[in-house]
Amino acid sequence: MWAKLSYILASLPFGSLTRAQKANTFNARDLPEITSIPSSRLLDHDFLYRYPLQNATANEANSLNVLALCNGVVIEEATIDQLQQYLSDGNLTSVQLTTCYMQRVFQVERYINPILQLNPDALRIAQKTDAERKAGRVRGPLHGIPFVVKDNIASKDQLQTAAGNLALVGSIVPRDAYVVDRLRKVGAILMGKATLSEWADARSSNYSEGYSATGGQSRSSYNLTVNPGGSSSGSAIAVANNDVPFALGTETDGSVINPAERNAIVGIKPTVGLTSRAGVVPESINQDTVGTFGLSVRNAVYALDAIYGIDSRDNYTAAQIGRTPTGGYAASLSGKGALQGAKFGLPWQSFWTLADPEQQSILLELIELIKSAGATVINGFPNESEYSYVKVDFFNNLESYLSELSNTTIKSVADVVRFNNEHVFVEGAYPNVNPAFASGQDGLLASLATGGVMNSTYWEALTFCQPSTREEGIDAALKYGEGTLDALLAPPDVGQSYQIAAQAGYPMITIPAYVHSLSGMPFGLELMGTAFSDATLIKYASAIEDLQHSSGTRYQRTRPRWLGLGVDNIPVANQCFGC
Repeated sequence: MWAKLSYILASLPFGSLTRAQKANTFNARDLPEITSIPSSRLLDHDFLYRYPLQNATANEANSLNVLALCNGVVIEEATIDQLQQYLSDGNLTSVQLTTCYMQRVFQVERYINPILQLNPDALRIAQKTDAERKAGRVRGPLHGIPFVVKDNIASKDQLQTAAGNLALVGSIVPRDAYVVDRLRKVGAILMGKATLSEWADARSSNYSEGYSATGGQSRSSYNLTVNPGGSSSGSAIAVANNDVPFALGTETDGSVINPAERNAIVGIKPTVGLTSRAGVVPESINQDTVGTFGLSVRNAVYALDAIYGIDSRDNYTAAQIGRTPTGGYAASLSGKGALQGAKFGLPWQSFWTLADPEQQSILLELIELIKSAGATVINGFPNESEYSYVKVDFFNNLESYLSELSNTTIKSVADVVRFNNEHVFVEGAYPNVNPAFASGQDGLLASLATGGVMNSTYWEALTFCQPSTREEGIDAALKYGEGTLDALLAPPDVGQSYQIAAQAGYPMITIPAYVHSLSGMPFGLELMGTAFSDATLIKYASAIEDLQHSSGTRYQRTRPRWLGLGVDNIPVANQCFGC
């Protein structure tokens, strides 16, 4: 941990703060002023915004939820619209805002570890966006707003892109990932890379979610001793703890939805083909997608609007032609009134009966609230394993990605396996050597054994999984009588719910619901639809979110309780999600 923290500290351009005029980079007066704190936000000990006391009470541990005022304004739980208002009114600059978020990273990093690297160029980029704003150019709602991306999303800058694996440290990517390039073009500030489950969970069948050799173990601030959700663990944890307003993650099977719901934030997993995978360390061309995280549906949608589009380097994106809304997805954001006349289905036997009883009871109360707003909810919904083709895809897709890297000898799955064998302890090449990788690298070995051959087993699995989850699965469930349901509602803590959408390549959104009484861990309510129904899901997810807020129900996002704060940060069991 200290070695990593030293790396983060060294990566920041602190030296330029004291040499601002000489270096002509940014002026010290642009840095945020930490102003006086309202008495209602004070606790009775020093270092309020840094470290809780030893043997801290629950309330003292909760001081980690509190951010210092940033140049006199509250950015804690702020929406992107609020941040833009601060920037446009001159109450904040993007340099100040970015600095405050960096300070927040230092406040919580040692406990939850969501950030793998901070971008040494972030403040210079922020300075440029400030200059553009001063000149009257604001590129959109993300102009001057910091964000982080999962460490398997490439950026052509001073940041590493290694998917958490030491074998790729030092490799040089040929260009920004398409989604990073798009965010830069709308004026967003790449503040760093987030921790993740190594190789986005592709390396092992029994592993610790949120752990990688390069980043160590990331943890949920709701309960630091249990599974934080993954594989986009750090991206979700960073947003949940106000390290950044939004973040990007990737999903092959649950890796956006799962960490989002286990950290009480919104996660959007788009239709496969809506967001380009070019420049993303791949797992499966059939199921990979880049998704977004935000404290609200609107925040996550602003990010989605920035990154979706047709990319010649990913031919799957051509499928979106004529199937996306004019003007983007923000136009689909709605209030609770949109629920009047909406029709939703509950896939009861497939998902709901598998839910933890407490979660099921609370989610059904939330369903009743949705019905009271005028929606109709119908109970019903009359799946061979995707792994047969995913392990082949990983072999071929990774080789294609690695072929474009320079300054590395790693060019295949075989090279990765050999590297892990040569660094057996840190990379856990064999079972039970590294506690984070209980099964060693069996996922990589299974992929290696396929040789990338798309044999009869590959095609049989693919031709079974896709129709059974598409036409015979989600699409069939959406049909009701002579009409069609608007969406399916399901408990995302039941893994089968996001697995079926993953195999189909269909979109999902999860919104926060509540926390479990035993573990203190959050869980959500997810909306599932057919291909390119992303706008419909956004419409109803935002409507339900508005209903939660306006009704005053306790069943919505709650703040972290920091359970297990004093427990050593060691790999955690990939354990049950309902507890």
